[in-house]
Amino acid sequence: MYNFCTLFDSNYTAQGLTMYYSLKKHCPDFHLYIFAFDDTLMNILNIMKLEHVTAISLKEFENEDLLRVKPTRTKGEYCWTCSSSTILYCLKKYSLDHCTYIDSDIYFFSNPASLIDEMGTNDVSLSPHRYTDCYDLTELSGIYCVQFMTFRNTPNGLNILNWWRNACIEWCYSKPEDGKFGDQKYLDDWPTRFKGIHILENLGGGVAPWNMQQYAFIKTSKGIIGTETSSGKKFDIVFFHFHALKCNQCRNIKEFVYTDYELPQTAKKHIYKTYLPHLIHIYHQIRKIDKSILPFRTKNVYYKSWLFIIGKRIINGNTNYYYWI
Repeated sequence: MYNFCTLFDSNYTAQGLTMYYSLKKHCPDFHLYIFAFDDTLMNILNIMKLEHVTAISLKEFENEDLLRVKPTRTKGEYCWTCSSSTILYCLKKYSLDHCTYIDSDIYFFSNPASLIDEMGTNDVSLSPHRYTDCYDLTELSGIYCVQFMTFRNTPNGLNILNWWRNACIEWCYSKPEDGKFGDQKYLDDWPTRFKGIHILENLGGGVAPWNMQQYAFIKTSKGIIGTETSSGKKFDIVFFHFHALKCNQCRNIKEFVYTDYELPQTAKKHIYKTYLPHLIHIYHQIRKIDKSILPFRTKNVYYKSWLFIIGKRIINGNTNYYYWI
């Protein structure tokens, strides 16, 4: 059994459930713990009764430490603050031998079990950003991405997880300060600070807008195959991170817009045009349950600051470029 956890609110219901269905399709032996960050989402999950899912409300999850810092964080910052705590909650509450945190806006194209198995006897697994040079934000947001992190329920794994949780409770903001940024920059020195750290080698674990320019993609009967253009190395895409994807009305794929990143034609053809119809379908299924669910747009404060920094560094403060799907 492979154990996963994720967190999102009703604004990300479509993304989170599309991620769930992709996981269900490709991973036959899994359980997903969904931390519902508002009552609207919790109600939807209770109605849907998804297979292999445990829905956890904020009332169940939040403790004194989290509630104490919650008023000092924006909505996005509080989600970042909680990511480590969700993993710890699952390991302890359900006595799991391991748990993998996954972002709600990723989508699986093949079985993520291969990524978890790759870590061997190590206690923690990290996924590198693998930035394309022109989008390199290592200095700001870190070497590794929180998008997909596995922790084992071992003394060393719990020691690392508790260190991260305590650090995030003390400081977790969407601004650079003293070498910190959100929950993510804390990971930079883990391979030297701690023992038992594995860095994912599979290029298919973490294809994303900030690194997809390095690859060409083809679709086969077995899935989507990536080729690293610099080396010719081929790999199966395990998951793609659909960071900052936005939609106007969500009626068709022409209403989606992606900003600030060059979009290779093979990514558009084989990755986005696989994901977007599924996302639109799920969105409309959710609307049948709760019509208050609106099309998703990037409105969060931390995204605004993120895009401002990217715009300043990549295009020298000029108007953002838009790539229509």
